[in-house]
Amino acid sequence: MSDHTFLPAWREQSLGRRVFLRVSAASAASVALIAAGCSGTTTTPTAADPYQLALPAGDSGLLYYAYLMALAQVTLYQKVVDAPPTDLTTTERAVFADLRDHEVVHQKTIAYLIDPTGATQLAPTDFAFSLSKFTLTTRAGVLAASQQIADLVAAAYPVLLPLFTSSSAPQRTILLKMSSVQARQAAAVRDMLTPGSFANSDVVGSNGQLLTKTPTEVITALAPYFAPYVISVASLAVPV
Repeated sequence: MSDHTFLPAWREQSLGRRVFLRVSAASAASVALIAAGCSGTTTTPTAADPYQLALPAGDSGLLYYAYLMALAQVTLYQKVVDAPPTDLTTTERAVFADLRDHEVVHQKTIAYLIDPTGATQLAPTDFAFSLSKFTLTTRAGVLAASQQIADLVAAAYPVLLPLFTSSSAPQRTILLKMSSVQARQAAAVRDMLTPGSFANSDVVGSNGQLLTKTPTEVITALAPYFAPYVISVASLAVPV
C-alpha cells in the first residue's frame, strides 16, 4: 500500500465523507483584484498556493484538526498491519490491529460529525500522511514511530476539547471519549517499547497530569509528514 494515497478501504467506503480541509487562500486573489480596481496601476493578482491549506474557524475547524490526527494514526497502524516487521511478535501484531480498528472508527465518526450527509468532497485528492520518514521495517522502528504519533495525539486532546463551544456539547462528549482511548493507546505503545514508561516525565508532569500540546505545536510536529502541503491552524488559536 502506498503511503501517498488514502487507504483503499476509505476510498471504497467513504469517498463522499472525506471532509476536512479547505483552501482559504483563494480569497487573497479577490482582495488583490479589488485593490487593483481602486488604484491607477494595473496589478496582476497572485495566484493562491494550492499547497497552503487552512482549517476553518470554530468547531468545524476543531473537527478537521481531530480528523487529521486520526488520519495520521490510521495510515501508520494500517501500514504496520499490512507489512509487520519480522521481529514484531504475534501479540504485538494483534495490538496494532486493535489500534488500527480503533482509529478507523474514530476517523469515520469524526467525518460524520463534520458532515452527516457525506455530501462534501475531500480536497485535495492527493493529500496524505507520508510514512517515508519512519523506519517501519523493524520492531524498534515501528514502536518508536507509533509512540511519537500516539503521544502527540494524546497530548493534543486535552487542549482541543475545551475549545468547542457550548452548542457543540454532543461533539465534545464524543471526542472526550476518544481522548480517553488515545491516552490508553499511547500508554500501551510506550509500554511495548519500554515497559513501565507510560508515566515517564516526558508525558506526565510533576503534578501527575498529562503534558499537553497546542494545535500549533501538534501541526508543527506533523508538518514533515504532510508535505508538500502546509496546514494552518491559526483559526484554532488557544486563548492566552
